[in-house]
Amino acid sequence: MASSSLAFPILQPQFRSPKNRSSSKPSTRSLSFRTIRASVSEKPSVSAPGVTVSPPENSKLPIRKIPGDYGLPLVGPFKDRMDYFYNQGRDSFFKSKVLKYGSTVFRANMGPGPFIAPNPQVVVLLDGKSFPVLFDVTKVEKKDLFTGTYMPSTELTGGYRTLSYLDPSEPMHAKLKQFMFYLLKSRRDHVIPEFKASYTELFTSLEKDLALKGKANFVAANDQAAFNFLAQAWFGTEPAQTSLGLDGPGLVSKWVLFNLGPVLSLGLPKYLEDLTIHSFRLPPSLIKKNYQRLYDFFYASSSSLLDEAENLGISREEACHNLLFSTCFNSFGGMKILFPNMMKWLGRAGAKLHAQLAEEIRSVVQSNGGNVTMRGMEQMPLMKSAVYEALRIEPPVPLQYGKAKRDLIIESHDAAFEVKEGEMLFGFQPFATKDPKIFTRAEEFVADRFIGEGEELLKHVLWSNGPETEKPSLQNKQCAGKDFVVLVARLLVVEFFLRYDSFEIEVGKSSLGAAVTVTSLKRARF
Repeated sequence: MASSSLAFPILQPQFRSPKNRSSSKPSTRSLSFRTIRASVSEKPSVSAPGVTVSPPENSKLPIRKIPGDYGLPLVGPFKDRMDYFYNQGRDSFFKSKVLKYGSTVFRANMGPGPFIAPNPQVVVLLDGKSFPVLFDVTKVEKKDLFTGTYMPSTELTGGYRTLSYLDPSEPMHAKLKQFMFYLLKSRRDHVIPEFKASYTELFTSLEKDLALKGKANFVAANDQAAFNFLAQAWFGTEPAQTSLGLDGPGLVSKWVLFNLGPVLSLGLPKYLEDLTIHSFRLPPSLIKKNYQRLYDFFYASSSSLLDEAENLGISREEACHNLLFSTCFNSFGGMKILFPNMMKWLGRAGAKLHAQLAEEIRSVVQSNGGNVTMRGMEQMPLMKSAVYEALRIEPPVPLQYGKAKRDLIIESHDAAFEVKEGEMLFGFQPFATKDPKIFTRAEEFVADRFIGEGEELLKHVLWSNGPETEKPSLQNKQCAGKDFVVLVARLLVVEFFLRYDSFEIEVGKSSLGAAVTVTSLKRARF
C-alpha cells in the first residue's frame, strides 16, 4: 500500500470536560457504544416508525414462570462468568441452560459482572420468536446498553456518549443518526471505486505472501484494506499520506480492546485474564494518546462534514467523535469481523460453490460493460443469498440488550413469559438466527437459502439490530449503515470471484471474528 508523506494541519482539540455540552454527554464520564453501519440508500427512511415486531400482549400460549435464577450475590455472577468464558464457552453455556430448563427463555447472569457491572442479571432470549422484542423501542429502552450490562467510560470517546449508546427518545439521537445518513448519502458514489482500489491492493499482497511464504494472513491484510477503504470512500483521504501513516488499524484495535475488554476472551491464562480485563476496567489514560492521533486524523479529514454537523445542531467536536466511532468501531470493526467470517464460510463451502459464484458474477459484470454496479449486483441471486447466509449463520454483532419499559408478555415458540418493568432482556443472536423451527438445516451454511421463495426468510435475518426486510430510521435503533454493510459484503464476493476461480484456507480462533489464513488462490481462467 502506498506510503508517502503529506503535511496535514494537525488539529488538537483538548478532551477536557466543558461545563455545557449537548445532552448526549453525561455528567459522569461513562461511555456507550453500539455497532453502527452505513447506509447508501438514496433517501434514508426518516419518518418510518421504529421497528415493532414484538409478540402480542395477550398470548394464547400458556404463561410459564421464567426458569433459572441468579444465584448468591457475587457467587452467582462469578460462576456464570467463569462458565461463559472458560469452563464451558459461550455456545455451550447457553446450550446447557436450554437443556437444563427446557426453555429458550431463562434467567442468568451476563458478564462482565463484578466489579465492572453492578447488575449482571438478565432474561435470556434464544429463539427467533422471542428475540425480536429487542428491536421494539416502544417496549424496550436502549439507553447505554450497546455493550450490555456495563458501559465503557466516555473518556474513551472524548467525554461523549456516541450514537450507539443513545435511545431514540433522546434529542441527540435523531440529529446524530441524520448526520450519519448524510455522510453515507453524500459519499455513496465513492464506495464502489474505492473498494476496488483498496481490495485490489489486498489481493496483490495475499498473492505476494503466498509466493514467498506459502500462506497469507487474510486478517492483517483485511484490516489495512478496510481502514484505507473507509478513509478514502468517506473522507477522501489516504491515511498513508498523513501523519497517521499505516498505524490506523493497530490504533483502532487497541482502543477497541479498552472498550470491549470486559466481554472478550484473549486467550490468556484463565485467572489472569479474568482478573485483568473482566474484573476491573483498563485505565482510559493508557490509550488517550492513541485516540488523540485518530481524532486528529478524522478532524483534519472531515471539514465539510463537520460544517454539515453544525447545520444540524451538533458541535464539531461531538460530530468528530461520532465520525471516529462510527468509522472505527462500527464500520471498521464490522468489516474486521464479517469479512474473515465470510471467507471462512465460503472457503469451507468448496470449489463447486466457487465455480457457481464465479460464473454468475462474471456473466453479469460482462453484460454490464465490464463494470461492477449496484444494479448489476441485484442481478446476482446466488451471490446475494450467500452474503445473507453469512450474515445469518454468524452475525457480526451477536449480543443485543434492551430494558423493559413496562410489564411485558414475551412469547417463545412453546410458552409465554411475564417480564417486569425495568428487567434487562438479553438476546444471543446466533441462536435466534439458527432457530430450527424457522430454518431448515439451520446449523449449515446453505448458500442458496434466500433465492426465490427463500426470500421470505429474510425477515428472520437480524444482524442489523432489526429484520433484513425493515429500514433504519431516526426513530429506531436499526443500524444506520445497514445497506452499506450489505453492499461492501457483496463487493468483497464480487471482486474476489472476478479475480479468482477458487481458494483454500485454514481457520483458527480469534477474539474478534475468525483467524483466516489463505493457503491457495487459483486465478481466474475465464
